[in-house]
Amino acid sequence: MNYIKKHGEALLYVLPAALIIAVFFISSILYTLVVSFTDWDGLTRSHWVGLKNYVEVFSDVTYITSLKNTFMWVGLSLILPVGLGLLLSILLQQIKGQRLFKNLFYLPYAMSLTVVGVIWIFLFSSSGINYLLTHMGLESWTRDWLQTPHYNTVAMLIASLWQGTGTNMLLFLVGLGSLPKDPFEAAAIDGANRFQIFWRITLPLLNPVTIVVLGLALVNSFKTFDIIWVMTQGGPYRSSETLAVTMYRETFMLFHFGQGAAISILLTILTVVASWFYLRKTIVEE
Repeated sequence: MNYIKKHGEALLYVLPAALIIAVFFISSILYTLVVSFTDWDGLTRSHWVGLKNYVEVFSDVTYITSLKNTFMWVGLSLILPVGLGLLLSILLQQIKGQRLFKNLFYLPYAMSLTVVGVIWIFLFSSSGINYLLTHMGLESWTRDWLQTPHYNTVAMLIASLWQGTGTNMLLFLVGLGSLPKDPFEAAAIDGANRFQIFWRITLPLLNPVTIVVLGLALVNSFKTFDIIWVMTQGGPYRSSETLAVTMYRETFMLFHFGQGAAISILLTILTVVASWFYLRKTIVEE
């Protein structure tokens, strides 16, 4: 009550916008949930099918492949861009011309994922990486990168890594720049080496920044769509689809609105559950 009395006027200004967002957000979720229990094609009258759409997600080979690809994207997106961003931020602290390198590494993030996808389509074509491998005497290493299952997912992960690492690097640089000097000086006096200082002092002090970086990477990896759709459209034979791509294809290309809604609800649940466990763990550790 005291909080409401103290901030009541400010809350009144925020309330209309909050109500509008809440109404549209909640109503869209409820509507999608209802559609997920039907076989609606967007045109004709829908029919109630119960849990049929959800059962198909865990029984159809295409959907299972999509689910596996989604978890692979999540796992590698948490390890590679975050780990490389931390490594680059530490290295940049030790060299001159830090501003130049920061701009170079951040530049890909200023591009849309569509542009990034087009750039890497060229790089993985016969005129790009394959051309270099051929002239280096490594012709046996050449592949049709974007049309070969498993290799196409690796290729898209590389493109995503190139685009997202710079942001993580900048966030870690901000965190490193705000760390107190006293613990590092005390550790150096006590004879700690660089690895010990990094593991025992730098990482624990960076924990608030790391929580933010990992949280953003977690949510973004679950909804990866743009770069996959531009580079492969989930092909060949839907082998590189994630749940977000499958949801789009089922809903807006095949007009299986019920199936698409079921996938979107599943994707939402996975994102919320993963975020809850992650935040719960980090809060407990704090």
